[in-house]
Amino acid sequence: MTRLVVKPSDLDLDSPGRRDYWVALEHDTMWGAQLIPLTVWVGPKAAKGRGLVAFGSTHGNEYEGPVALKQLLGEIDISVVTGRIIIIPVLNVEAFRTGTRDSVEADRVNLNRAFIDGAGKQPTLAGITHRLAAFVRDHIWPQVHVVIDLHSGGNQIRFDICASFHPIEDPEQARLTADTARWFGVPLVMVYQNNTPGLLTSEAERLGKITVGTELGWGEAVLRKGVTYGRQGVLAAAINHGQLAGKIEPIAHHADGTQKSAAIVDFECYVPAPFAGHYEEVLPCGVRVKKGDLVGRLHDFARIDEPAWPVRAGVDGIVVGQAWAARVRQGQFILCVGREQPWPM
Repeated sequence: MTRLVVKPSDLDLDSPGRRDYWVALEHDTMWGAQLIPLTVWVGPKAAKGRGLVAFGSTHGNEYEGPVALKQLLGEIDISVVTGRIIIIPVLNVEAFRTGTRDSVEADRVNLNRAFIDGAGKQPTLAGITHRLAAFVRDHIWPQVHVVIDLHSGGNQIRFDICASFHPIEDPEQARLTADTARWFGVPLVMVYQNNTPGLLTSEAERLGKITVGTELGWGEAVLRKGVTYGRQGVLAAAINHGQLAGKIEPIAHHADGTQKSAAIVDFECYVPAPFAGHYEEVLPCGVRVKKGDLVGRLHDFARIDEPAWPVRAGVDGIVVGQAWAARVRQGQFILCVGREQPWPM
């Protein structure tokens, strides 16, 4: 298959059919371009401002999303596409190249903090990462009403595999978002705090789009079940929101009724490391705990004769995430317990 190399302004996201692109954004240092893989399918019922986009590798060391989306490139048949589907398996190609969360060999910016005022437009915000945010704003947001952003925990944190979104004021948008999240089949649907600036998903939600993020794995690996959940969630969203013909059945925890919901909106849900050390898991992710329960231990090997610091649940709920790599920095969140919520949300 031959991909056409184009500038963002030359993308055709409207004409019927399938097109495979390398979208060229000027490189910061090399005489050349960053090439972003983008495939679009446009069916006979595509409507202005309606469509689905799925992103992989907003962070460069999270791999289940890119693998799931790469597989879908070979599975989605234009003959059953009714609306508009855009798949970008690797959005931050610079971070993906180095296998890092941020664009460390370019502008050192975290793409999932780059959706800020003036990104890609002001001279001080003109590095590749902020220009990626501008590309999404200028060329992708106007074409879609459903946004899927596939993340994993990387090497810093292990999550109970989940689909996620933020608190949403509009009741209908909230209902549609929660339903879209459930269709991934994951064990946990998580509602998380919306105080972090520059998030891709936060911006999409503010624009009224049905937006779901994920945590499909951890440890810079490719977990089979994470790939399965990612593929299921994207296909289900495309079908249920009218962009792809066909039927899809629930899988896994969605199918058997064991899916849980938890919110990590309040600061009490998080435990930051009071000192740099080595984290030891005592209880696994996904279990229910009470406030004060011992979930982990933080060891200080510079004070080897002292007992480990007990890491305790700050609230009643579900262990949704904890440190994965043993070495942790002072202030790093090493435990997150979500307050369980009933269905429906």
